[in-house]
Amino acid sequence: MNSLERRLQLGLVLSLLLLMGLFWMVGSQSLRQLTENFIISRLEHDAESLLRVISAHPERLLQQEVDPIFNLPFSGHYYLVLFNDGRKFTSRSLWDHALEIPRLAPGESRRLHRTGPSGQQLLVLVEGYDLQGVKFTLAVTEDLTPIEAQRDRFTRNFALLGLLGIAVLLVMQRLVVRRSFRRLERVREDIQRLEQGEIERLSEDVPAEVLPLVQEFNHLLQLLGQRLERSRNALGNLAHSLKGPLNLLQQYFDGEHAARIKETQQAGDQVKRISRLMERELKRARMAGAGLPSRRFDPATDLPDLVNVLNSIYHKRHLKIQYELSDDISPFGDHEDMLELLGNLLDNACKWADSTVKCAVLNDDGQIIITVEDDGPGLSDKEIGTLTRRGTRLDETKEGHGLGLSIAKDIVNLYSGKITFERSAELRGLKVTVLLRQLT
Repeated sequence: MNSLERRLQLGLVLSLLLLMGLFWMVGSQSLRQLTENFIISRLEHDAESLLRVISAHPERLLQQEVDPIFNLPFSGHYYLVLFNDGRKFTSRSLWDHALEIPRLAPGESRRLHRTGPSGQQLLVLVEGYDLQGVKFTLAVTEDLTPIEAQRDRFTRNFALLGLLGIAVLLVMQRLVVRRSFRRLERVREDIQRLEQGEIERLSEDVPAEVLPLVQEFNHLLQLLGQRLERSRNALGNLAHSLKGPLNLLQQYFDGEHAARIKETQQAGDQVKRISRLMERELKRARMAGAGLPSRRFDPATDLPDLVNVLNSIYHKRHLKIQYELSDDISPFGDHEDMLELLGNLLDNACKWADSTVKCAVLNDDGQIIITVEDDGPGLSDKEIGTLTRRGTRLDETKEGHGLGLSIAKDIVNLYSGKITFERSAELRGLKVTVLLRQLT
């Protein structure tokens, strides 16, 4: 059970059932005790009336002098007098039913439950007396059946009312819980906005129970952003730091002091290779910019910035970099991934282009289509088949080390997309096409 609402409802139901059950048991017992005490008080009054009759006529009980209720057959009101000398007097209402009661010594008193005529549930008050030397036991009873029926009706209605109350409370709790959880919708909306790069942190205007989680999440975002920024800075600093020494080494190997032997040529080639690596990382750092860790790639703003960076890098060649965007295209993919994908494709096109590079990012019924083409020398079908092999380079005179297009293919695979290479029909150079599903 992963639903908090269901957990709360189950907990409330169990708690209310336990509480209502406890109230029902205590209430029923208290009501039973209260009614029996009330009946006993009435029986005590009946006993006092009978004692007055007995004291006036100790040898016998005159039926006409007792309460008429005791003369009605099976009226539910009965008495029984047991003298110690063996005499026994019963009420006419008891008719021929034998009521068993114990003999008590004077001053003793008991409260008993007995079954009377026609299954009546009798409450019996039994007391022992010594009246002017005459010892006897007096029992006065009353039928509890009507009272028990009313009491059972009351407890049944109480149980039904309790169940109705539980149902009403569950409905109210459901409404309160859903209304309270509605405030968490803002957290979900903030996470979506954070994913799209619209905000840098989640709003902390949330319920107190969720605030620690949001604060920890914001702290984690801050740490990730700081680490990403440090990594970018460290990468750029490393490339800048190595660029100077590598230039000196390259001049040394290219100078007249270097011996033209095979080992020296190989060392010089490796220095040039390292220098190209540094140039590549510098370009990546410049193209990445300072985006948020969870920012979405927005072609309308990010692609022009990327083109400006490439124009700055290749300004000596006076390349013409053109781009086209669909009017209905929205941000998609991770900012860094898409920058690296387009950066690699455009950088590769700029290296081989004679004068023109074209890029298009289009939305075709929910599918993102990216095309990059140049007016370079182009490639044969065999050469196109080797483009995405990691480390493969077709021309050692160009900058790069063969990882760019392979990295681009890895990114496309990461997004379950497709990348194809062919000769450009318009510019006659290489054309790269990337198909991605809409990444919202």
